[in-house]
Amino acid sequence: MTTLDPIIIDQLDGLLTGENNPITVLANASALLNDSMSELNWAGFYLYNGKTGQLDLGPFQGKVACMHIQPGKGVVGTSYQQNSVIRVANVHEFAGHIACDSASNAEIVVPINVNGETVAIMDIDSPKLNRFSENDEQILTQFGQTLANHLDTAALNTVY
Repeated sequence: MTTLDPIIIDQLDGLLTGENNPITVLANASALLNDSMSELNWAGFYLYNGKTGQLDLGPFQGKVACMHIQPGKGVVGTSYQQNSVIRVANVHEFAGHIACDSASNAEIVVPINVNGETVAIMDIDSPKLNRFSENDEQILTQFGQTLANHLDTAALNTVY
């Protein structure tokens, strides 16, 4: 398993400095993840929509994806409901897993919190079982915190 290089945090910070459009921020963050990590088949974001109470597909890199996920459903919805990172070695063993891409075998999700509010879930999938390490989890958690520092919730709320 190839581990994620912590330099990705500095790369993200440099890439997003001065940018305030949330779609641009999330699009480039998903591209950076997809480019920096091996053995992925999807990297992107689900955005919480306060009007509908669901998580809507946001910027991503990968195949066609599920467009809406209810809080508490699947890995993404469970992460939102629990406000916690979830690392799944084998998604087929996760009760209630939503198979948006049947090629996915492992997944890691990280809540993106701004001002104490979960505004998005970062979702990364791999066709390789047990793809994500504890080190990946720690770095991706820092990545999410850095990303949150660049998200303007006022601008995000105009999108939703």
